[in-house]
Amino acid sequence: MLGTVLLLLALAKPACPSPASVASRRAEALKKLLEVFGMEGPPAPPTHFKQPPQYMVDLFNTVANADGVTKNPDILEGNTVRSFLDKTHSEEMRFLFVLSSVAKNEKILTAELHLFRLWPRVTDGPKRHHFCQVSVYQVLEKDKPDTPGGKKLLAARLVSLQTSGWEVFAITPAVRDWTEDESSNQGLLVTVQGLGGSPLHPPPLQFASGRGHHESKKPMLVLFTDDGRRGASLPTAGFPGGSHMPGMTPSLGRSRSTRSLDRLQPCQRHPLSVDFEEIGWSGWIISPRGYNAFHCKGSCPFPLGENMRPTNHATVQSIINALKLSEGVSSPCCVPDKLYSINLLYFDDDENVVLKQYDDMVAGSCGCH
Repeated sequence: MLGTVLLLLALAKPACPSPASVASRRAEALKKLLEVFGMEGPPAPPTHFKQPPQYMVDLFNTVANADGVTKNPDILEGNTVRSFLDKTHSEEMRFLFVLSSVAKNEKILTAELHLFRLWPRVTDGPKRHHFCQVSVYQVLEKDKPDTPGGKKLLAARLVSLQTSGWEVFAITPAVRDWTEDESSNQGLLVTVQGLGGSPLHPPPLQFASGRGHHESKKPMLVLFTDDGRRGASLPTAGFPGGSHMPGMTPSLGRSRSTRSLDRLQPCQRHPLSVDFEEIGWSGWIISPRGYNAFHCKGSCPFPLGENMRPTNHATVQSIINALKLSEGVSSPCCVPDKLYSINLLYFDDDENVVLKQYDDMVAGSCGCH
């Protein structure tokens, strides 16, 4: 995958192209780059300024550093996290999430309903409840959700009435049903009851709805999925210590003499900037603004030292090449021997915010292979 990126960036700046050739090669290169990111075309930027959910921003900052490089590959469950906002915009505790953007090949690992708990209402009288029972149901019959066969219990627990903040409920079975049969998606119903299951009128607990509340508190569905796209060429790892990577210096055109000098330098890693604003993707990518893919170049001369991180095969090949024991055997090549994944936080075509992890995108170190 990293090799594809390097090829595209090399193609993007031919020596003396015509304007038509530049446009054609650029379009072809960007199409190939989109394929690396698992997309047929770039998502349309939001029609108006839209703030991504803070949960998704915080999750990105947890799994990736400022350049998007994964801190620890084991933090994220699967390789994709999708967020959906409620489409009902109702004051009632009925919620509907449209999941049409979930790909057929995505495996649903975990689905969570995120509801923001408001401060409880002040009630009259000496009796004050400290807890209530909140239940989340999958609606089976849209017009009869209160009948015994009209809903299915997904989650239930006691919730304190002394605080406000986010409550998260696991609703994985319902989402798996909806992704297998889109017509079965009749939404969710949330109820608030007393400790013994008795109704409370009015309910002392309310959750923020799609209407009348700040966008940061809107009901949200979060899906953790895996699309099966996994790198297998080299060992991957989180970026050491999650630290900030070196500056992203563009690789500009170089003279023939400079390139010849490069071949005399020992195998090592060099910067390679991928700037999303420069290639026209800044409208839909939230973070990062770009990243340093790095690339490997330099010679692998005989004898190969340990500093060149050679494989046993490369060492043997270097010996055969130096002794001319066999025709047509070249010296080992300077290539990445460790690759890191990166994360993108972006708006999809439905203006939902997605966090996606891509393997084999950054050359972590170079060696002679």
